[in-house]
Amino acid sequence: MANINNVTEFILLGLSQNQKLQKMCFVLFLCFYITIVLGNLLIVLTVVSSQHLNSPMYFFLSYLSFVDICYSSVTAPKMIADFLVEKKMISFIGCIAQLFGVHFFGCTEIFILTVMAYDRYIAICKPLHYTTIMTRRVCGQMVVASWLGGFVHSMVQTLITTQLPFCGPNEINHYFCDVHPLLQLACADTYVVGIVVVANSGMIALGCFLLLVISYIVILISLRKHSSEGRHKALSTCGSHIAVVILFFGPCTFTYIRPSSHLAEDKMVAVFYTVITPMLNPLIYTLRNEEVKSAMRKLWSRKVISDGKSKG
Repeated sequence: MANINNVTEFILLGLSQNQKLQKMCFVLFLCFYITIVLGNLLIVLTVVSSQHLNSPMYFFLSYLSFVDICYSSVTAPKMIADFLVEKKMISFIGCIAQLFGVHFFGCTEIFILTVMAYDRYIAICKPLHYTTIMTRRVCGQMVVASWLGGFVHSMVQTLITTQLPFCGPNEINHYFCDVHPLLQLACADTYVVGIVVVANSGMIALGCFLLLVISYIVILISLRKHSSEGRHKALSTCGSHIAVVILFFGPCTFTYIRPSSHLAEDKMVAVFYTVITPMLNPLIYTLRNEEVKSAMRKLWSRKVISDGKSKG
């Protein structure tokens, strides 16, 4: 395949062409992005500073929150800025960098969510062996493996895309650079590449999702042996994770498990896994978790006391 590129920049069509709607979206998504950064940063600071939140579950949660900040930061700032301009331009290099970032952090999040499900499985189904299996070293290795998995996946997607010839047109019907919209612009037969993309992205999302479903079925079956109090606590913890998994994996699987298409709904579906889920994650994990809420209150009270002392 000859790599002929006459395109040096792309035009992003964004979420909408309506000027009034774009101004409303600017305010709305700016609030969303600020919420994402502050909410997830608060969780990271709370877990790092609290002596009580030292279990593997919170260790993984802090990394999930950090990945959420990075993931949304790849697309959201550019999208928000583009609401204020008529022509939404992005350079070829910038487009490829954004593509790499989306798949790197997105796939890393998939693996971290899968690791979190494994942690809950061990905690509930093998409680006597939990501390010996989920050691700090093992947890660290799982996080590193998640980052490496995300990197390898993203490199494959990026290298495949950069080998495609782009000779015009250069309008991307999306608010960020992704594989499917770019495949539609390539001036070559992308059938085989499309299959590779589905196998690489779609099967990772679907495979991990099915693994999560199976693990939670096993967890729910094993909960019948627990006391009502233990069952309620386990369900509360798992409930938060299941909600996040559905919000993230549902739209993600819908987008990447099928071949490239011109569906207008793809953009709205992408908003769910790039903006909405990272914004809701802190709310889901804190509202249902008394330990996190208590740690946040202690963090806030320490800040108030330290501020009072510095003023005094």
